[in-house]
Amino acid sequence: MYDPKIESHESYLNHPLFINALQLIDEAGQLINADPNIIARLKRPKRIIVVSVPVRMDDQKVKVFSGYRVQYNSTLGPYKGGIRYHQDVTLGEVVGLACLMMLKNSVLGLPYGGGKGGVCVDPQRLSRNEKQSLTRRLTSELGPFIGPTKDIPAPDMGTDAQTMAWMMDTYSQEQGFAQPGVVTGKPVEIGGSLGRLGSTGLGVIYVTERLLEKNGLKLAGQRVVVQGFGNVGSHAALYAYERGARVIAVSDVHGGIFCGDGLPIPKLLDYYNQNKSLKGFERVTEISNEELLALDTDVLLPCALEGVIHSQNCKNIRAKFIVEGANGPITNEASKYLFEKGVQIAPDIIANGGGVIVSYFEWVQDIMSFFWDEGDINQKLRTIIVQAFDKAWNLAQEKKVDLRSAAMGVSIARLQKAMLLRGLYPR
Repeated sequence: MYDPKIESHESYLNHPLFINALQLIDEAGQLINADPNIIARLKRPKRIIVVSVPVRMDDQKVKVFSGYRVQYNSTLGPYKGGIRYHQDVTLGEVVGLACLMMLKNSVLGLPYGGGKGGVCVDPQRLSRNEKQSLTRRLTSELGPFIGPTKDIPAPDMGTDAQTMAWMMDTYSQEQGFAQPGVVTGKPVEIGGSLGRLGSTGLGVIYVTERLLEKNGLKLAGQRVVVQGFGNVGSHAALYAYERGARVIAVSDVHGGIFCGDGLPIPKLLDYYNQNKSLKGFERVTEISNEELLALDTDVLLPCALEGVIHSQNCKNIRAKFIVEGANGPITNEASKYLFEKGVQIAPDIIANGGGVIVSYFEWVQDIMSFFWDEGDINQKLRTIIVQAFDKAWNLAQEKKVDLRSAAMGVSIARLQKAMLLRGLYPR
């Protein structure tokens, strides 16, 4: 709802996503007894860039799109975050996402600040030529503000490796020489990293293994349910299967399938890639997404949409452990209820950090012009994400709070220390 007390140029303050992010900052600040001056600084973005992006469409008419890039905080390093193309993109959403990227990069121990970008456009309605023209003009408009040591965009909703290739080429053409480090998520042939495609799903499994290990358990033999069978969910299911887990159910947007003895994930992946659906797979029981969430299982991996576990269905959850592969799949109210019920939740701010971690590796490799093999990348990914989880786990045990609160506390503590060391300019 519009608040007339807030000036129009700060209307982003009304966006629910940003309001939620600010609430997380306040709660984490209280948990670690943070300096109120630091908290005040963390509750405003450093820079907001709004650009007009004119594109000559295939019908020769010129259409002007609104583009945003929010550079939230650079205390820890260059801004880092994706660029999304979606018809519902707003400045408030992008500010909120940039704030959350700051918190994620901090808790993961990466040398990055938080950034995010977006264009208000339906990418499904653009031809390839129109999407390329949009991307190149957007890159040119953002050119003075991005770069390998300034701000490093990446793919997000509605964008992909090809989009990043166009961005990298445009920026490089205007600089006069190749600059592969300006973006991450590129094709391997032009400076992308091995292991990037499955990195988020693999990170989810590394965190799952660590959470179980902290409880004296191993992933092998555990019953696992995966909600969402896109890039994150399908890779998480495969890596869980390869480690001996019994993946008893998976789902996509149309519904799910269940098999108590465990699904043959490699065969299911082949079937899904051919048919673009889980329906019709042999010797399984078809179930709804709501039924899938309520299954009796050891581990639940929600890897699709935000808010799928909420106040109306959280009482139906029977999983002992939940690892958030998606962004915000559990609402705050549901998260608190499940914590009181004894369910341990590994929060998204750490659990789905594999993508940005391997993006960091890509950036480092581009700067060095020296590239690692996939085994090295996966091992380095495990080291970073497990270290982040362990810090959150230790703080949760010390403060007797849930892992989400602890992860936020670790994030704010790192930002606070760096900001106090750097000081305030000017004095």
